[in-house]
This record gives sequence, C-alpha cells and structure tokens, in this order.
Amino acid sequence: MSFIPLSEAPSPRPAAAPARRVALFDYGFRPFFLLSGLQAVLALAVWLAILLYGLPVAGSWDTVQWHMHEMLFGFVAAAVGGFLLTAVPNWTGGRGYAGRPLVLLTSVWLLGRVAVNPIFPFPPLLAAAADLAFFPALAATLLPSLVRSGNRRNYPFPAMLGGLFLANLLCHLDGNLAEAGTWRAGILLAVDMVLLMVVMIGGRIVPSFTSSAMKRVGRPVEIAPRPWLERAALATLLAMAVADQAAPDGALAGITAAAAAAVTLARLAGWHGWRTLSQPILAILHVGYAWVPVGLALKAAWLLAGAGFAAHWMHAFTLGAFATMILAVMSRASLGHTGRDVVASWPTVAAYVLLTAAALARVFLAGFGAAYHPALMIAGLGWIGAFGLFVLVYAPILVRPRADGRPG
Repeated sequence: MSFIPLSEAPSPRPAAAPARRVALFDYGFRPFFLLSGLQAVLALAVWLAILLYGLPVAGSWDTVQWHMHEMLFGFVAAAVGGFLLTAVPNWTGGRGYAGRPLVLLTSVWLLGRVAVNPIFPFPPLLAAAADLAFFPALAATLLPSLVRSGNRRNYPFPAMLGGLFLANLLCHLDGNLAEAGTWRAGILLAVDMVLLMVVMIGGRIVPSFTSSAMKRVGRPVEIAPRPWLERAALATLLAMAVADQAAPDGALAGITAAAAAAVTLARLAGWHGWRTLSQPILAILHVGYAWVPVGLALKAAWLLAGAGFAAHWMHAFTLGAFATMILAVMSRASLGHTGRDVVASWPTVAAYVLLTAAALARVFLAGFGAAYHPALMIAGLGWIGAFGLFVLVYAPILVRPRADGRPG
C-alpha cells in the first residue's frame, strides 16, 4: 500500500479549462502544504532579522527557542497535517477532508502561529492553549476514519501525534506555563517523533515510487520487501527516543543512534537510489531519507566520542531529513493530486539543490569556527530560496482546481 496515491503516469488533459475558482479547501494537502511553505520562508526571515538586525522580541522564550519551536511545531506540523489529511482517506477508503472541517483545522494552526509570534505574542497561558490545540484537533479529525477502517497498521500515527502534543506541552511548560526545565526533553521528543514518521513514510513510498518509476522507463529494479529490517529500524529509533528522555546526551542514546544509523542505511542501500538521478522528483526522496542515517551517525559520533565535526547533528535531522522529505513529498503530491504530470520543473529542481546546499552548510561547514556565520547565512538564504521557489511554483497549483477537472 502506498502512502500517498500519486499518479506515476501522465495525467489526462481536461477537455476544457477548469473553472476559475479558489480550490484551497478542496482537499487536505492544499492549505497545509501552502502554509508549510509560507511558514518556512517567513519564520526563517524573522529569525535572520533577529540575528542580523537585533529585531526586538517578546514572550517567554528566547530567540533560539522560538526558532526551534516554530520549525518543528509550525513548519513541520503543517506538513504533517497536510500529509495525513491526504493519506488517511487513501488508507481507509473514506471521503477526503474538505470544506468546513478543513477550514477549522487550518484556523487552529494559524491561531497557534499568531499566539506565539516573537514580536507581539499572546499572554503565556493563552499562547500555550492556542498553540497546543492543533495536534489534538488533527487527531480528533483523523481517528474516527482510522478506527472504522480497522487497519491497525496505521494506528501508530495518532500515537505519534500524541507524542508531538506532549513534546509541545513540555516546551510550553518551560517558559509559557512554568519554569519546569523541560525544554530540551520536549525538543528531543518532537525530533524523535518526526524521525519515526520519516522512517515509516520513507520506508513505504521511496521503494514503491522507485520500483514503479524504473519499470516505466524500461529499467526495472528488484526491491525485495524486508519487513524485519523495517521493524529493526523502528525498534532502534524507539529505543533511542526512550534513551533521549531517560538520559539525554548520554552513552545509551549514542549507542542506540549508532544502531539505528546502521539499520536505516541498510534499508536505503536496497532501494537503488543511484539509478534515480535522471528523475529529480524521485531522487530527492532518496536524498531526504539519506539524511536519516547521516544524522544518526553524527549523533552517535558526538555523544560517544565528542567529535567536533558532528556537533550539528540536530540540523542533519531538521534541515536535512525533515525539510528535504517535506519539500520532496509536497512538490510531488501537489502535482499528482491536482491532475498534473509528476515531473519536477526547473525551479523545483533548483529548490532541491538550494535546500541540499543549505543542509550541507549548516551541518558541516558551521563546524569550522571562522565559517560559522557564513555557514548560517548560506543555510538561511538557501532555505528561503528553496521554499520561496516552492511557494512561487506551487501556490497557484494549490489554490486552483485540478487540471483534469476532477474533484479534490
């Protein structure tokens, strides 16, 4: 079963041009993919303005905390919402989420962003309540369909949404609600939950899309299912998540990260990624997943040996794996689910290159003392360029009706 049903064949052209109407709330991916792209650009621009020009900030969090929070609970959360609201109808055979329920969920996410903005934030308790509402609202929307379908394979996703809610609560407990000292626990839990999602989603869509694409161009590849390897990957990541909470930055977290790196790399090696370079919209999925074992290996090297080159392992997950997979899935799904050919245009390929360069600079170049600030600028501008291109190319696609005239 594929995660997001994308048409790999060229889409039929409509007999007549679709009606000129706003279709933003016709399907779950539309508003949230657009908001994820916009949040990526705006939040990073504010962050750079704070760093470079001393933009004054208010609220209970310092500027670094706000930046980390909004990347995870703003940018990533919107992408997760758009993905699940699109995937769950495919898994369950139910109707797609559209109209008023989708408007309501979008409003909840937007309210959270306004509530914790760094310039004029809401009062602490109100800010926490507004920001914490999104994941419960998303889970409440998705859970009835999942339960009715009886497909237990996908039950972990509501559980991971619960984990993200708890992570966000821990962040708010250390600032907006109290001084509980739970900030790092919240960030580590959020990163581990998203990492689990990336590995689960990547393990389904990357080999599936690779196999079908290679077959279509006459170069079939054999990607044998290895469920034991998938279970091993998830088990080691879960063990790392527990270690991160029980003894953050300890040896056990490093050991479990090293084990997870080996297993996730073994999975990637069987997916024939080197054969996809002629198809950027497919190759970028392999690049995004490749950041997972890289990040895990860097985390292990830092925690176990204090290796200086691995000091920025967190950004290998957030900027490397999370952002790259989000850009890859959003660009692909936005085309496939709007009746267009699943082929990356040159601006989309440029976005992939810019984001990869940003990740490499932030993770590796920033480790050299004199290069730290230039690396931040390269990473920041590359990020803004990548997601700015996404918004320019895909905003019209996400707002307009499907190209083939079908609903959705």
